[in-house]
Amino acid sequence: MGASPADQQAAIVRSTVRGGSQKKVAPRVLFMRRLGAEHSTRTELIVSANEAKLRLDQFLAKRLSELSRSRLQHLIRDGFVRLNNSTSRPRQIVRGGDKVEVMEPPLEKIEALPEPIPLEILFEDNDLIVINKPAGLVVHPGAGHRKHTLVNALLNHCASLSGIGGKERPGIVHRLDKETSGCLVVAKNDAAHRELSTQFAARTVEKTYLALVAGKLRKPAGVIEEKIGRHPIHRRRMSATTLRGRAAKTEYRAVRSSDRATLIECRLHSGRTHQIRVHLHNLGHPVLGDKVYAPRLARDFPRQMLHAWKLGFRHPRSEKWRSFEAPLPDDFAAAIKLTIESQQV
Repeated sequence: MGASPADQQAAIVRSTVRGGSQKKVAPRVLFMRRLGAEHSTRTELIVSANEAKLRLDQFLAKRLSELSRSRLQHLIRDGFVRLNNSTSRPRQIVRGGDKVEVMEPPLEKIEALPEPIPLEILFEDNDLIVINKPAGLVVHPGAGHRKHTLVNALLNHCASLSGIGGKERPGIVHRLDKETSGCLVVAKNDAAHRELSTQFAARTVEKTYLALVAGKLRKPAGVIEEKIGRHPIHRRRMSATTLRGRAAKTEYRAVRSSDRATLIECRLHSGRTHQIRVHLHNLGHPVLGDKVYAPRLARDFPRQMLHAWKLGFRHPRSEKWRSFEAPLPDDFAAAIKLTIESQQV
């Protein structure tokens, strides 16, 4: 009788440890490989000539559209994807005839605990819920934030959430920074999660923000197209000058202004980490209250003045276009009054 998938996977792990060729692979990852083999979903793909020269994660996103790009990248990094019988990296280039094997492990159990945290609900049905997230609320548990997050509040409010995000991110399709307020959509089931993730990846979701920035813009409207990547020295920051950045596009227009500040409407055509904050900082007009990119301008404000004002997408079940708007928070309105209205004669 042949060895079971679990035994085969354990043998691969033992061979990897003995051989020493991949000593940097963390024990946690190896353990995940052993556990995932027993009940995983196995998919085998062959790269066609037309798909050659794609990155591995791009190839899989094209073939396995039901899985989000983020989910696929995690599967690759955690050893659940093998290219020609070897583990690989998301950026690895594939060639025609390559064999790609995906072992998708069962979704992890949700471990975050429900908490009775009030939610401002803009819309809710059986598939999704749209929240007006308040500033100061972390979206999901992570290092330093095991409790008191939006996920804890959602678990208390919803009978079910999608499991695609794993035990720490149930239902979470996209995120907002802790200090950013406004519209955020959450999926209640896996089908809705996959469809919404596809729309975000395809950049068909409309995301409009309001930002209060320092100074008066010389050019009242424009488009910023600068790559964004991790800062090479300050790891908490992103940068528009790094050589390994990813394409990012922000369309903006001035709504109101004084010599001290400008209220800007920003429309995102991509979804990079800190995109608006980095682009506007690089433009010479940082977001007021931003302690990371403009700490000297942050002292007069309770948080970064950034608000996810509008969100539009096709409903995953009805396919009808839905648009939502989050009212301006009191602290944001007060900041506008302080920096713009009080400066105007």
